[in-house]
Amino acid sequence: MNNNSSDPREALWRKSLSPAELGTLKGSPELEVEARLTASLLKIPDAHVPSNFTARVLAAVDLEENQTSRSRDWTLNWRQLWPRFAVATAVLIFAGVSIQRYESHAHQITLAKTVVRLASSQPLPSIEVLENLDAIQRMNLPARADGELLAALQ
Repeated sequence: MNNNSSDPREALWRKSLSPAELGTLKGSPELEVEARLTASLLKIPDAHVPSNFTARVLAAVDLEENQTSRSRDWTLNWRQLWPRFAVATAVLIFAGVSIQRYESHAHQITLAKTVVRLASSQPLPSIEVLENLDAIQRMNLPARADGELLAALQ
């Protein structure tokens, strides 16, 4: 890793600057403030860190990630919900149409079986009945008065 940086601010963070390097910062007030802040921070003694500090920090990070993932699970994410809703709707429509066509086909088969059963159970009418079919059908018609005939009789 290269510690030599062309950015003077990063150089302030990485090492304490020599007086010659501090002299180059005189032109920029922000870098002078940054240099004084870095010098002040270097004077603070290091804090005592427990031996299991890293394990405790990683456990806290894992706990926070688990809590955020649980909280995200209970919220409605419409970007994930719409495709699922669309697929469920398509499946329901397909199932409904399939069931309707199956029922219709089953009804047609039952009707055809009933017609075959009725046709085979009753004998066919004789030829004499079929010759006089027009007269038989006229007998079943209700009697109506002929308007023209009644007008001619008057």
